[in-house]
Amino acid sequence: MRFPFTGVIPVDKPCGVTSRRVVDAVARALGMKSVGHAGTLDPLASGVVVVCVGNATKLVDYVHELPKHYIASFLLGRSSPSDDFETPIDEEVCPRRPSRDEIEVALLAFRGEILQRPCDYSAVHVDGKRAYRLARKGKPVALAEKRVRIDRLEVTGYEWPRLGLDVACSSGTFVRAIGRDLAEKLGTKAVMESLVRTAVGPFEKTNAIPLEAIDPESARVALRPAVAAVPHLPQHVLDGEELDRAVRGGLLPLSDEEAASQHSFAAVDSAGELIGILKRHESGAFRLRPNFRGEGAS
Repeated sequence: MRFPFTGVIPVDKPCGVTSRRVVDAVARALGMKSVGHAGTLDPLASGVVVVCVGNATKLVDYVHELPKHYIASFLLGRSSPSDDFETPIDEEVCPRRPSRDEIEVALLAFRGEILQRPCDYSAVHVDGKRAYRLARKGKPVALAEKRVRIDRLEVTGYEWPRLGLDVACSSGTFVRAIGRDLAEKLGTKAVMESLVRTAVGPFEKTNAIPLEAIDPESARVALRPAVAAVPHLPQHVLDGEELDRAVRGGLLPLSDEEAASQHSFAAVDSAGELIGILKRHESGAFRLRPNFRGEGAS
């Protein structure tokens, strides 16, 4: 399907605004319905929300794979059901006050690949329902641990009770849960006071368009090509007969050396425009899925 616009727009979302409102603002500005975000950012948080437009909405799962960068602030000696200020705060009567050195040592256990239990107040599905909906009704929420990756976890400042952390992590990581679990390891509690998503892969807050600045002209200027959504995928250039076969839905037997360890390629034409994603077929060859130029293809 041909869209008037295809690409991605990094938007700087302020606190108190839902990710849905960000999508709606871009959709209105461009006069399009095929618009979606690639990763929710809680209303209490601010920072980068990547909005996909046109054919790029088919790349949301790939944008999810990009690492995230956050700056977070926690208050120790406090707890809440949501692990932040969304729900009532309980203060410990005689909280333990860990030293900076104790915190630095405790952080070692949270770097690299770890198992993390998602927050009860989260959008994770439990028996077909969002966990936060069950939690708000006072119903028990049993969330299994899942594997996440934390590439960077550094203290940016500490003066009791406030602890600042610099976090770079994989998609699906709950920063609130990092504070929750870190505090528990230190013998205390924690609630997240603030959260700023400063980057999603190459999309940085400093280069994102502020939500309040979005209008038809600024949205067009901010729109980046669809290929920007998949910087982590190796590229394969299609032209001539190979390009024609690919967009018609045909299988491409890529060379063994090129395809040996890859399951997906960003397929681009000679001008560098993204045509779609070449995915390995059960036959071992590759096919465009999604296919931005094929009729009725996906």
